[in-house]
Amino acid sequence: MRKKIIFSYDGSKFNGLQRQKNTRTVQKTIEEALSKIFEDDIELKASGRTDAGVHAVSQVAHFDIKKDIKGLKHKLNLLLNPDIVVKSVSNVNDDFHARLSVKKKEYVYKINIGPFKSSLNCYYYQPRQKLDFALMKDASKVFLGTHDFNNFISGTNDKTVTTIYEINFVKKFDNKIEVHFIGTGFYRYMIRNLMGALLEVGKYNTSKEDLLKMLDTIEEKSLPTAPPEGLYLYKVWY
Repeated sequence: MRKKIIFSYDGSKFNGLQRQKNTRTVQKTIEEALSKIFEDDIELKASGRTDAGVHAVSQVAHFDIKKDIKGLKHKLNLLLNPDIVVKSVSNVNDDFHARLSVKKKEYVYKINIGPFKSSLNCYYYQPRQKLDFALMKDASKVFLGTHDFNNFISGTNDKTVTTIYEINFVKKFDNKIEVHFIGTGFYRYMIRNLMGALLEVGKYNTSKEDLLKMLDTIEEKSLPTAPPEGLYLYKVWY
């Protein structure tokens, strides 16, 4: 029997999503809770990894069990709260795969443009200088569509081409800005690298034309990577 689970988590409390030895991760924590409930080894497979410090509003995963238990969502939340909150647990067909069945994803990068607040330090990027959001918004248009994002991906990847459908800048209350990225999929550090590039534009350290030169080119170029604390996996579509 296959179960689909949707959950949120505070990334500042974990060393990333993927299971690792001798450190606290999201996958390891949920697997331990599931194994305790079912008295069996349970493997969790998520829609994708998130790095240390990166949060999730609606991460999706699946796991297989031999028999069902009533009240599973409640039992999990008793074991996992407050750092992980299970939003739903449902039955799915055996051909559902949390990663391979994904149609598109949405990430959000949060920026506090008001006074620095220590309470926000793990949850927002707090720039030390003013940002030109008009320039950033205009420059973000170069990333729309299907491109080879080789220069905006960290590590070695066999595939570096993907499609970005939307990049939206949303002003929230109390001096907060959210940048929403929606695309078919994103590679390691890709959102943080795209955001880092846009922040450099907003600081007048680079230009829209420079970003165009970095796209669809084999020549390796790089710009600073945005910090992880402002990044959230927001939604996954199937």
